[in-house]
Amino acid sequence: MATRRPTKAPAKRVFQPLPKNSFWIDSDAYDRRVWEHLRQESPSLREVEANGATLLPHFGPLLQDIFCLLFKNNIRYNADAEVLPSALLNRKFLDAIHQGSQYDFLRDQTLLNEAHAGLSTLILGERLLGLVREEKFLNRRDMRDLWDIQKQEELVGDKIEAYDNADTIPEDQLSEEGKKALQKAKEKMGGEVQGAEALLRHKTAQLKEDLKQFEAQAKNRLQAEAIKVAQELEDASEEAQVWGDTIGTGEKSPPGQKLELGRRLAGNEKLKKLARMVGRMKFHAQALRKKVFERSNEELLEVEQGDALHRLLPHEMLSLHHPVLRKDFYRRFLDQELIQYSLRGVEEKGKGPMIVCLDGSSSMSGDKEIWSKAVTLTLLEIARKQRRLFRSICFSSADTPLQVLDMNPRDRYEVETKTIMDLAEYFPGGGTDFQKPLDAALACLRESRFKKGDIIFITDGECQVDPQWAENFREEKEQLGFSLFSILIDMGPASLGTLKEFSDRISTIKQLTGDEAKEIFIKF
Repeated sequence: MATRRPTKAPAKRVFQPLPKNSFWIDSDAYDRRVWEHLRQESPSLREVEANGATLLPHFGPLLQDIFCLLFKNNIRYNADAEVLPSALLNRKFLDAIHQGSQYDFLRDQTLLNEAHAGLSTLILGERLLGLVREEKFLNRRDMRDLWDIQKQEELVGDKIEAYDNADTIPEDQLSEEGKKALQKAKEKMGGEVQGAEALLRHKTAQLKEDLKQFEAQAKNRLQAEAIKVAQELEDASEEAQVWGDTIGTGEKSPPGQKLELGRRLAGNEKLKKLARMVGRMKFHAQALRKKVFERSNEELLEVEQGDALHRLLPHEMLSLHHPVLRKDFYRRFLDQELIQYSLRGVEEKGKGPMIVCLDGSSSMSGDKEIWSKAVTLTLLEIARKQRRLFRSICFSSADTPLQVLDMNPRDRYEVETKTIMDLAEYFPGGGTDFQKPLDAALACLRESRFKKGDIIFITDGECQVDPQWAENFREEKEQLGFSLFSILIDMGPASLGTLKEFSDRISTIKQLTGDEAKEIFIKF
């Protein structure tokens, strides 16, 4: 009698898992770290990434690939089998940028330069996003197909994972019927995986065919955009250097902040004009500040704390000869705690905090705005160098919220570039109300940090105030012991009448040049 051979179990199907990678350009840990630092420091990069992710899958990886294409010294592409099919469109975009003649010109400015490469990536990403929104590359059906492929990838991945997990069930603990049911379920899942993979291959093949139709068009458009980016990058870099030289922040900006500065300066004629104006005014202001220390009919008054090296008591200088006391001297110098003598008979100029009320009403548009902000930023430079607090209050109508900025709030009185740009770019327009900003300035002077401060009021003077309010303001000014200096921007319509009601001194501007700015800074 012949023996019955045992039934052989069907061989287990082995399915190739989909790649997890959506990046086309190979990057190392350093490249990824640089990119992440730029993203963290640049809100604009994160914003364009978030906006792009709503239209195209893998838009974030595309931005990183563009950055690596411009930043890295050696460019190596990953093989097609190593990248998800739904990222095929990204490869077409990268090829269009890489293969153009303009690539070498752009790369000369971005190679191993974090800020320049990041700024170019940001501008290219914004241009690319704009073209996608205008359906210059893809129509809505094509974009829907891309999302369908990504969903199909997720479905294939889930089914392969479920099929592989079925093998983890211990068959020795199952009955014969249970084993048959499990085997049947595996075969069914294997069939589903095959079907899902076949559908994904079909969709991918169709996508490749569709991408061929717009490849030439995309190449021409992106290469033209890359040329514009190269020109804009060169212009933005020069303006950022001028801006940094004329309006120093007292700190070394990280690449992400330089990226933001370049982005905001690129193509902004108002900021370019403002930087040139501040440069001229700063020259006069610095020259005039040297005259502050000229003495005439002075006498010793009392001992105080400060950082005036020319008025230190003799025993303070002895500390510099001791290795331990020298460090304490430096600390007390930074904290303005050195023992010095004060003088009577000389006007101590610009020793307290500055509170600048800046008119941003519609009547201040154009050259008036440039002039008023140039004065403000020049005063800020004086405050930074003299370690004095500086608060800006930009106002317009009574219904418009005030823009209140503490320009140098930290211990070392450093100024952040972003805060300067926020001040320079903000212009609310609308009507004019003097009472609201001056009330805010009074509240500021009541704070302990701003005691002994003064108010600088910059406007064209076209406003009226309530007589009772003006009387109360003068009484408050007398009680707090501060001074209010008004700077009238009298280019075009202007009025001195209202300013005379609450100002201690009024200076006027006749022309938009640096020469007339001299006397403005004598008091400060």
